[in-house]
Amino acid sequence: MDMQQDARQPKTEEELFAFLDGLGIKHTTKNHQPVFTVAESVALRDEIPGGHTKNLFLKDKKDNYFLLTVEENATVDLKTIHGVIGAASRVSFGKPEKLMEYLGVIPGSVTAFGAINDTGLNVKVIIDADLMAYDIINAHPLRNDATTSIGSKDLLRFIEATGHEPLVLKVTA
Repeated sequence: MDMQQDARQPKTEEELFAFLDGLGIKHTTKNHQPVFTVAESVALRDEIPGGHTKNLFLKDKKDNYFLLTVEENATVDLKTIHGVIGAASRVSFGKPEKLMEYLGVIPGSVTAFGAINDTGLNVKVIIDADLMAYDIINAHPLRNDATTSIGSKDLLRFIEATGHEPLVLKVTA
């Protein structure tokens, strides 16, 4: 088998959980119907406490990529966010091909946990400061028919363990 090809296989949910376990990070996961939007996921609120995330995969004109993880109801101003996150220009949404290549997920499954697949460190991971006010943060475990709950500080530890430096910035209105 070609090792280069193997290196690009996205990690599975099981590999993600094993990675978290290896870091001694407590996590729980609840399976549910696939959800593609924040609106669809609202029905799960009573069952899963904590801060729920909305994730934006963005790029600037110099092909710098950013993953913004914010609280689900937060508003992000795409016209001005580039100044906050250090982008070279205004940002737009990254293409699904790059999302799969870098984070190993499809649209609708974007998650901070995707950092585990960005072994080339192509994506800058940014967590909104308001989201960090929650003790528990909920995100998709690389697929959108489950929600994984993790401590907010543990989420930062996870991101650091993938080689990324998580930037906690105030990115929401």
